Amino acid sequence: MRPVLSPRSLFVALALALFLALWLSLALGPVSLPPGDTLRALLRLFGLPLDGEGAGQAELILGQIRLPRTLLGLAVGTVLALAGVAMQGLFRNPLADPGLVGVSSGAALGAAFAIVVGASLGGLPEALAPYLLSLCAFAGGLAVTAVVYRLGRRDGQTNVAIMLLAGVALTALAGALIGLFTYLADDATLRTLTFWNLGSLNGASYARLWPLLLVTVVVALWLPRRARALNALLLGESEARHLGFDVERLKRELVLCTAFGVGAAVAAAGLIGFIGLVVPHLMRLLVGPDHRVLLPASALAGASLLLFADLAARLVLAPAELPIGIVTALLGAPFFLYLLVRGRA
Repeated sequence: MRPVLSPRSLFVALALALFLALWLSLALGPVSLPPGDTLRALLRLFGLPLDGEGAGQAELILGQIRLPRTLLGLAVGTVLALAGVAMQGLFRNPLADPGLVGVSSGAALGAAFAIVVGASLGGLPEALAPYLLSLCAFAGGLAVTAVVYRLGRRDGQTNVAIMLLAGVALTALAGALIGLFTYLADDATLRTLTFWNLGSLNGASYARLWPLLLVTVVVALWLPRRARALNALLLGESEARHLGFDVERLKRELVLCTAFGVGAAVAAAGLIGFIGLVVPHLMRLLVGPDHRVLLPASALAGASLLLFADLAARLVLAPAELPIGIVTALLGAPFFLYLLVRGRA
């Protein structure tokens, strides 16, 4: 595949897009902040004593609401895009999605369990509720992924085709169990469960943010170290082994990395689709399949796209707010159909 853009041109464009997305995410919302107040408030948050009219209100809005929300969107978009690259490399299919190994459905099942069972027990303690929901979602994603990976193991080898089929089956099973929890939920719990499944960055807090930021940093630092191995895997497993790469270890690490990354993202923000599918595929069309370029480009593009989607979710029906999963689906599904039609042509 011949690259459309040079890596340098692409990274400059993506860096500018990410800077714009960060700035707009901090400045715009139900209460829009002038650029000067936004900058002064940011500097005050980082310990610089600056005065200015409106700086106090801007500092409160940024520090308590928009900065954690923006950082959450940055981390979620980055880790979902990187997980998409990892899964597309593992399955050697540019249309693969991180949810293929069952991590998204497992996390959704864990969250449904926490929401419905917590409500049936009379409600969770206020200090424990956000942590229990995130922990159950994270544990559910890891558990389903572990089962999928175990089913895909045969005689010390990992069969990606069997793993794919196991992921489809367990995703369907998790969906059925989520449907059962939905049936058992009362009206208030059903509303909470529905909005969680649609995904949202609303209610972002530093307590929810730091674990995801840690996972995102680990994934973003680790995956590029496997770029050459992913390039070799594109040639086939036998060829990658002949080139000296431990293919079984690579598969195990890719699945583990995806499980931790997507599990943490879903636990923090709910189900957000199409980022892990569309972003890596679009970057591959622009710069080719070389993972040394594809991984950092997808990380930047995923963060930018999710921040722009969150901005649209906040502003389109302001002061009401759309779930971000709806926005990413409205953006991603038509683009995905375009790719299919383009591929047929």
